[in-house]
Formats: sequence, structure tokens, C-alpha cells
Amino acid sequence: MEVLPRGVRVALGLGLAALLVFPFVGSDFYAQMVTRMMILAILAMSLDLLQGVAGLVSLGHAAFFGLAGYALAFLTPQGEPVGLWWTLPLAVLGSGLAALVIGFFVVRTHGIYFIMVTMAFAQMVYFLFFDNKALGGSDGLYINFRPGAEIAGRTVFDLDSPLTLYYFTLALMLLVYFFLRRLLWSPFGRALAGIRVNEHRMRAMGFGTFGYKLSAFTLAGALAGLAGYLWGVQSGYINPELMGFHMSANAIMMVILGGMGNFAGAIVGAFTFETVLHLLKDLPQLGSVNLGKHWQLWMGSFIVLVVLFASRGVLGLLQPSVRVEPASEDRSQHG
Repeated sequence: MEVLPRGVRVALGLGLAALLVFPFVGSDFYAQMVTRMMILAILAMSLDLLQGVAGLVSLGHAAFFGLAGYALAFLTPQGEPVGLWWTLPLAVLGSGLAALVIGFFVVRTHGIYFIMVTMAFAQMVYFLFFDNKALGGSDGLYINFRPGAEIAGRTVFDLDSPLTLYYFTLALMLLVYFFLRRLLWSPFGRALAGIRVNEHRMRAMGFGTFGYKLSAFTLAGALAGLAGYLWGVQSGYINPELMGFHMSANAIMMVILGGMGNFAGAIVGAFTFETVLHLLKDLPQLGSVNLGKHWQLWMGSFIVLVVLFASRGVLGLLQPSVRVEPASEDRSQHG
């Protein structure tokens, strides 16, 4: 249960201020790129709830990300936009329901078996869409219109505007962060942290660990669905690759880069990952070697260096001290 030092809070506050003014100082291209980073930050925070708080490493988390995007594509008619106020909750609910069903089976496993079963379920979902032409097949689906935000026939805001979509995504990212931060300090969050440290002891104390883990898995899937919905809104295109192993692996790397168990770290990790990714892809050609073409090699080296020299992630470099809540408080609240 980490408490961010004042210096880290100041750095995060400056980062938020930069996000607030960025559309007015940066180009439209970079504003759209930062919007995509914020969407991925929501995905990383949802995974951090599982991986960093509950200690459940999932290699299939991207399945719920892609499902919500497909839900938006299926709900959007060919000739007109669909309503934001009912499609967003429905897509998030659909991802959460899928996580509930899959989680009912996977949270019964532990360790390496949990990792492999989550990947197996995700691959099943991936190939269900990849091999089925009725669901778009390998080509995916286009979303021709962005959802309309109307109340009583009046447009509240227009998501067709890149500036509006930017601030809408920023607001949702902050909402998810503060919700998860509050959840982290709640009895539910502390129980998840206890399960991560010693599940057998938590069961001996009377906690129903299966229910806690299933709830966390379901909530994480729903929040991943929120990110997937926003991805579909921004890109206007959904394909099965968004559900694949590589997307799940990218989310894991974002969490590791920022620092596990700290949702601000997940945001920093998503921004760091995407920034480094774009820088590496734009590397020039050196003699007969195209450095940018081999960006995967440089990205892998970067991840290894971070793991070796910054075990608490990028945010941990600014966080020299960590205060931990005494375990006795957890027990006193649960009696």
C-alpha cells in the first residue's frame, strides 16, 4: 500500500498540467498520439489491479480490451452514429461479463497455470473472431461514425472533434485512476494485497479468496473494456490483433515499466512505453543497417535495463522511500 512522496505527487501534478495544456501547444498529430497513450494508460491500470495488487499475472487481458471495441462496431449502424450513453455502459458490461465467465474458471488455478489458462482463453477468443467472417474475420471491422453524446435531442459534446475526444479520454483516465486509488485503500483492496502476499493465510483468517479474485478479475476486464471502447472510438477500426498475445504482453510491459502496484505508475508506464516505441521506430539508418526496422530488439533491451536497474519501474526512480500500512490494521478492520 504505497503512499507517494511529495516529490512524486508534484511530478505527477506537473504531468497532469502538461496534459491539460498539450492540445493548445502541440500539433493535432501529437494530440491524437497522446489520446492513444491515455487509452492505453486505462488498459495498463486495469491490468495493474490484477498483476500489481492481486498478484495475478494474466497473458489474456487484451481479450476484454478487444471485445468492447467489437461491441461498439456491432452496435454502430452503417449510416448513422450510435448513442454514447447506452453503448459505453453496454460495451463495458459485456467485457465485464466475459471476464466473469472466464474468471470463474481461471481464478481456480494458481501460478504458471493461471498464466497459461488466461492465455488459452484469450487465444480462443482471438481465433473466434479471426476465423469467423461473420464477425469481421482477419480484416476486422470499421466504425464509420463516432458515438453521439446527446441528451433530450441536444448534443452535449461532439466526439468527432479531436479536442473533445482528447479531454473526454483524459477525464475518463483520471476517473479510473481515482476510483482504483480509492479501491486500493478500501477493505477490498487490502484483501487483494493480502491475497497477493499469502493467500493461504488469508483463507485461514476467513476470507473467501475465490470471490475476491473473481471480483478483481471481473472489474479489471470491465475497465479494459472501457479502454477498448475508447480505442474503437478514436481509431474507427477494430481487428483481432487487439485481442492477441502481443497486446497483452505490451500491457504487461507498461505495468512493469511504470512500477507494479501503483496506478500512477501504470499511467507513467503506458506513456513511457509508447514514447520509447515511437522513438525507436523513427531511428535513422546507420550505414547498411536500418535501426528503426529492428525496434523490437532495442525495445527488448530497454525493458531488460529497466528491470535490472529500476526494479520499481520508472516511477520508482522518483520514489526513494515507501511507507507500508501495518498488517495489523488490515486485521482490525476485518475482525
